[in-house]
Amino acid sequence: MVFQLTKKLAFPDPSLGEPDGLLAIGGDLSVDRLLLAYSYGIFPWFAFKRGVIEWWCPMQRFVIFPSEIHVSHSMRSLINKEKYRVSFNEAFEDVIRACGKLREEEEGAWLGPEMIKAYIELHHQRFAASVEVWEKETVSGEERLVGGLYGVALGRCFFGESMFSLVPSASKLALIHLARFFEERGGVMIDCQFETPHLKSMGGRYISYKEYMELVSVTFGEDVK
Repeated sequence: MVFQLTKKLAFPDPSLGEPDGLLAIGGDLSVDRLLLAYSYGIFPWFAFKRGVIEWWCPMQRFVIFPSEIHVSHSMRSLINKEKYRVSFNEAFEDVIRACGKLREEEEGAWLGPEMIKAYIELHHQRFAASVEVWEKETVSGEERLVGGLYGVALGRCFFGESMFSLVPSASKLALIHLARFFEERGGVMIDCQFETPHLKSMGGRYISYKEYMELVSVTFGEDVK
């Protein structure tokens, strides 16, 4: 069943949604609604070309546990070369806009102006974070943003939203640094939303919604310092 949201700040029971995870449509992208959604494992997918906000909550969750991040031999070699610099929260707006630009021609593109504005506001309120990958230009010596990711950071859980790469393996590098940083600070889970070969190769696996919510419930509201 797919529910129609109203102005009331509430969501239906996620277990009543469609088998593919679609739970509801409508509502808004206010900070309060977004935080409420993530506290129940619900995330928005705004098909902005159709003007429809969809809310999803799959009962099988594809996640990466920071301690289980898989670093291939080639990625270890890339890290050891120190070819790229990785930073946190230095260029959130640039990262989210780069993610949106790479997907703006797709039929189901979701990172339109409204979504970007909503997550920038979450970032301003310190509920969203980014990881950036920089490459130094050979001629000018200036750094260029070549990859990264962003997501919602609540307690000891990170809810990944999107990533991009302008050079090979940049998004993998960002994810590895996120997992290591998060594990060092007590982070317990990175939510990947949907399975991709890219994420599966890096240690992603499925857990039940029950197990997922146990992790979210224990950590929700605890800030990672």
